[in-house]
Amino acid sequence: MQGIARITVAFGLAALICAAAPPAVFVNVDGVVHPVTAEIVGAAIERAAAEHASVVIVRLNTPGGLMDGMRETIEKIAASPVPVVTYVSPAGGRAASAGFFLLEAGDIAAMAPGTNAGAAHPVAMTGQMDAVMQEKVVNDAAAYLRSICAKRGRNAALAETAVRQSKSFTDQEALDNHLIDLISPNDHDLLTALDGRTVTRFDGRSVTLHTAGDPVEVYRPSLRQDVLEGIADPNIAFILLVIGALLIYVEFSSPGMIAPGVFGSILLLLGLAGLSVLPINWLGAALLALGLVLFALEAKFTTHGVLGVGGAIAMVLGAVMLVKSPIPEMRIHWLTALAVVLPFSLITAMLVSLAVRARLAKVETGREGMIGEVGSALTDLAPGGKVFVHGEYWDAVSSRPVAAGAGVRVTAVEKLRLMVEPVDPAASRPLAS
Repeated sequence: MQGIARITVAFGLAALICAAAPPAVFVNVDGVVHPVTAEIVGAAIERAAAEHASVVIVRLNTPGGLMDGMRETIEKIAASPVPVVTYVSPAGGRAASAGFFLLEAGDIAAMAPGTNAGAAHPVAMTGQMDAVMQEKVVNDAAAYLRSICAKRGRNAALAETAVRQSKSFTDQEALDNHLIDLISPNDHDLLTALDGRTVTRFDGRSVTLHTAGDPVEVYRPSLRQDVLEGIADPNIAFILLVIGALLIYVEFSSPGMIAPGVFGSILLLLGLAGLSVLPINWLGAALLALGLVLFALEAKFTTHGVLGVGGAIAMVLGAVMLVKSPIPEMRIHWLTALAVVLPFSLITAMLVSLAVRARLAKVETGREGMIGEVGSALTDLAPGGKVFVHGEYWDAVSSRPVAAGAGVRVTAVEKLRLMVEPVDPAASRPLAS
């Protein structure tokens, strides 16, 4: 019994020690760097500080992104009260362009085997920069990277070549040239390798890491952050934009339905919010607007589909030109454009067809619906009397005398009185004068 009691106490003490151990907080930067990235990394750092975490590890696998989002993220890393490790992972991943800046910003920079980093030459997102402006942008980016590397004690001169010459480095090249501090194949080995290392923070403080055996806590973005990150994908933003426009078109085609207008407005605003953080090519935006206008005009003018086809072409071209970026992940793909615009065109054409048919169809109700209806005279019409039309009894006045029981056709409605004319029962046509 004493042996069992000792084992129980030992397990209890081990559980208490594990519970007391500070966590290592992991946060993923997987995809394009944009302002939402800074918000997610900042929220992970805040949680780590609140939980007295031993370290924040930012997993990087990114093709790059926007300069503004990159700088905001680096500001969060530099101001973190908890040491931050930037780690390019998994094998086959990369930290290109803006991702290279983030890698160098960490208190400790690490890479997994089979990863690469670099190619950080700045590229204009909209338009073509002249030589002077290009030189200014490159010099600014190079100075910014040199400042980060110097503060972290890394090879600033070599890092600068990633900006000026677009050089890239494998994990081993980066380690040999002192661009990173270590290579680690996985999270567990990384925490073991970090244990006992002393880092110098941006504020000059020296901190010794104790990470071996720390429990791993992965930061999960909030629903709001997930939504923002999702709609920041230009393909998703474009899909939301087109679906929202289609629902609003349905609302205008059939006023009073309410639901399409409400949900269409929400989706349209979400799509615009997603596109607002991306570099927009205004020619693409103009082509999209032209496409929507052409679809609207198709409902007004009979062009046998010419305006509709033109609208579809304008929308496809506008979609692929809408986001101007050298990074493929930040562009709207041809497949997305075709997969969205073609169904949109077919649905719009169907709605236009229904609207045109409704407009040309004979009115079946109300005063207009009575015109042309055929009934019978209940009394002699000379010229006034009673008739039975459309299942109802009416006072009527005939243009010519009509005998009781003869057929009549309604030609007009004046208040509650019908204007009628005699009908030939055999021919079902008005009698000739």
